[in-house]
Amino acid sequence: MRARRLTPTGDQPATYSWQPAPGELAVAVVRLGHDADINGAHEAHSHDFPGIAYFGAPGGIVRTGRQVREVEAGDLFVVAPGDVMGRARSDDLAGASGWGVFFTADALGEDTPGAHLAWRTHPLLFPFVHGGATGALRLKVPAAQRQEWTARIEALRDELEHRREGYREAVSAHLVLLLVAVSRLAADVVGDLRENAEPPLAEVFDVIERRYPEPLSLREVAAAVSISPGHLTSTVRRRTGRTVQDWITERRMVQARRLLAATDLPVGDIGRQVGFTDAGYFARTFGKRHGMSPTSWRRFNHLNSV
Repeated sequence: MRARRLTPTGDQPATYSWQPAPGELAVAVVRLGHDADINGAHEAHSHDFPGIAYFGAPGGIVRTGRQVREVEAGDLFVVAPGDVMGRARSDDLAGASGWGVFFTADALGEDTPGAHLAWRTHPLLFPFVHGGATGALRLKVPAAQRQEWTARIEALRDELEHRREGYREAVSAHLVLLLVAVSRLAADVVGDLRENAEPPLAEVFDVIERRYPEPLSLREVAAAVSISPGHLTSTVRRRTGRTVQDWITERRMVQARRLLAATDLPVGDIGRQVGFTDAGYFARTFGKRHGMSPTSWRRFNHLNSV
């Protein structure tokens, strides 16, 4: 998994965006330890995709938000889009042994909401809605379940590495089971998250989720949630590290990838279905985000997904 660094503005931390290559499953498993190679670890940063970090044994420290946390056995960090991770030092994870699992909304099927704060209605994704430049949610896996957690993540990595027949279905199944386990573990805090969620921000992502297929501007989103465009801009950037327009475009790109992969619709029609009235502008925006045209992405997706 290689993520793209988005240039920060002002004193905001950098944001890393992962957009899977054509045909690539939007799931990644990485080892967490002294030699871990994690995009952005050299600086304070956030991701625009969710993930977890699980440690079966104690050792090392994790920097989330402004906190420095010593890793304990059974620690599970639930990293939401927008959660700020502190700059890692070379010896932070010395002696640590853990796993990181990262994914995008694409990995859970075409019916999954693309805007991350719309996930609060999704039973497996609600634990990842707490984000906002505060730091990862820390949970604890009971001792009796730790071996099972390690085995589950190792099985997921094995399917991704060896790509045996049916591995796509196996990866999907393993990811769903893992997220079920996360949701069950987070059951005691989910109620608090639901009660304390910032309503204006949640409403913003509801608007994006409902209206991304049509022309949609910052001012229109602000009017829909009854706050000023300036306040909306500062709130969304503070809580997620990205602008409203960034999130509108990202939601459109998620749906565009789904339609390119699953249908034979002409590219211009797909652009119109995801909110671009100009086919050329859609193609340029898609190309800038993905490094290739929609037509090329579709061709490579079909070749790589066989």
